Amino acid sequence: MTVVLATVCRDGVVLGSDSQITDKGRGMTYPAEKLHPLGDLAAWGGSGARSVLFDVERCFNENSAAILQAPDIGRALQEQVLPILRHHYDTFIPDVPGEEGGGTPSAYVMAAGWRDGEPWIIEITPSGMIGHYADIGFHAVGSGAPMAQQAGSLLSHFHLAERSVHFGCAAVLRVLRALDLTSASVGEPFSLCRIDEEGAHHLSDKEIEKVGDVVKRWEKAEQAVIADIFD
Repeated sequence: MTVVLATVCRDGVVLGSDSQITDKGRGMTYPAEKLHPLGDLAAWGGSGARSVLFDVERCFNENSAAILQAPDIGRALQEQVLPILRHHYDTFIPDVPGEEGGGTPSAYVMAAGWRDGEPWIIEITPSGMIGHYADIGFHAVGSGAPMAQQAGSLLSHFHLAERSVHFGCAAVLRVLRALDLTSASVGEPFSLCRIDEEGAHHLSDKEIEKVGDVVKRWEKAEQAVIADIFD
């Protein structure tokens, strides 16, 4: 199972994801990158059928400029993803002897960016519908509505829309670590990407480690405040 988060900050958007892939048909899990560039100015992640997401990645790599320059980014994303979904639905064989519960070709695609001083977070559902979430301030795909609601509640009291992307990276990493503790299907290593007016930056392992150090300082400061107030 997968979790991919996107949250709006004062000066940009932060995306985060885990790296654990669950293959129900084979009863196994393995790590894989879930955050991908969408040109130099945006990023995307997905959950669901790996074959679908592989084709989406190739398509986005070839057409990122056209997508990001389109007047309606949601429609542009939909126009790229729909033919891929239709192809996999048309060629899917649901009843394979001995392979019951092997999954379906459905997939969720979520992309985010920053254009003309405004954030955008857009989802394309397995049925091809477009969802806009920048006004809500966050969105999550990968583990269904319960995981998205949990992510939202964990993020809400941080008031991320009023804070910088630097704080947003720490908050998203903290949420991912919390989900790692509460869900056996969410696992490290984690990926982070911050997007602002200068473009998208996918954090390296060393940069994520530094963000982790900030999270530790943040947690220690919270403990100190709690001790000061209640002890």
